[in-house]
Amino acid sequence: MIRPIHKTLLILGLGAAIYSTPALSQTCRVNIGTNQTGCISYIEVYEYDYVTEKPSFPGGDSSLMKFINQHREYPRAAYERGIQGRVTCSFVVNADGSISHISIIRGVEASLNKEAIRILSTMPEWQPGKIDGKNVPTRVIWSVPFRK
Repeated sequence: MIRPIHKTLLILGLGAAIYSTPALSQTCRVNIGTNQTGCISYIEVYEYDYVTEKPSFPGGDSSLMKFINQHREYPRAAYERGIQGRVTCSFVVNADGSISHISIIRGVEASLNKEAIRILSTMPEWQPGKIDGKNVPTRVIWSVPFRK
């Protein structure tokens, strides 16, 4: 479900650009656990693509790149075969700053894709995105580079 909210900031991965377009949100099902009868319970949450204050990694974008470079373990077989490129990922910075819903938008090769997801899943909490001063779950797009 997509709903206009108001004018906001667009998250673009390696930076951000301001656009005069309405904020958009979409619903996402989040597993909240299993009840006593064994049924899995979900809640519908909104995640925003556009916010007035974008989410930020502790220390900013340069600290995020430093984190990725320090934690990246180039898969040996891919390295030896000369496979390289950027794995473009999408993830949600939740209202509490935690990371969820990591997915590959544009992959390179299975082992590199898996490593990109591993790195992003170990990130510390972010400063969440905001709309009108209220923390909201926000979708972020970021590329993890692999170069020999």
